[in-house]
Order: sequence, then C-alpha cells, then structure tokens
Amino acid sequence: MTFLVVVEGDAGGWRIDRDALTDAIRARWSEVEIDSTHRGEVRSLIWEFGTEYGPREAYLHEGGTCLYMDVWEEDAIWLAIVSRRLTPTDLDLVFCDEGYTFDVRLRAGTTEAELTDLVNAAG
Repeated sequence: MTFLVVVEGDAGGWRIDRDALTDAIRARWSEVEIDSTHRGEVRSLIWEFGTEYGPREAYLHEGGTCLYMDVWEEDAIWLAIVSRRLTPTDLDLVFCDEGYTFDVRLRAGTTEAELTDLVNAAG
C-alpha cells in the first residue's frame, strides 16, 4: 500500500531537507540505496531499502512537499513522524493512504502512538 505525507495548502517555497530525511532513513534501515534520477514529477528522489517484510521504497515529489511511501503501515507512520519533525510547525501536514480511505492532520509534536490511534480511528 502507498501512503503519503503532504503539505496542505501553500508551502511558501519550503521544501523538505532531503539530506536530513536521508539521514533518518539510513538510521532506521541499514541498507539504503538512493536514486536521484528524475523519473517524473512524483519520483524525483527515491530511497530503496530492505525491511523485515522485504524491499520497500519511499519517493519524493519534485516540489519537495509530498513524500510517497510504499511500506507497511508501521513504517509509514514512522516516516510521517520524521517528516513532521522536518517541517515547519506553521505548515499543515496530512497523512493519508493513496486511496484516501483515511486522511489525518499531522500536527507538530504528534507521536507514533498518537498517529497510529488517529489512523485506526479514521480507517
């Protein structure tokens, strides 16, 4: 399943810090391959990594305000929290799945447990 973390509204020129996000991903998964080949609007930077469930990936929209995650839900929630920490508190973030079976506002300071509860309540 694909999950997304996206800035809702105008980001005012802000873009996620790709290096900081890469560092966080490498801290969680030891085997990370980065593909910076521009493969389109949605796949401007791709992180591929091995998880306990097999190979997974995350990729960044070229605008730097939307992260797509083809991972298990627990990993998506973790990545969403990391993204929130790298986003200015005045920007609104939404965490959802590709089919929009749920979408929740991701407020600054939200914990993984809190986000898990929000997702479970919304879905």
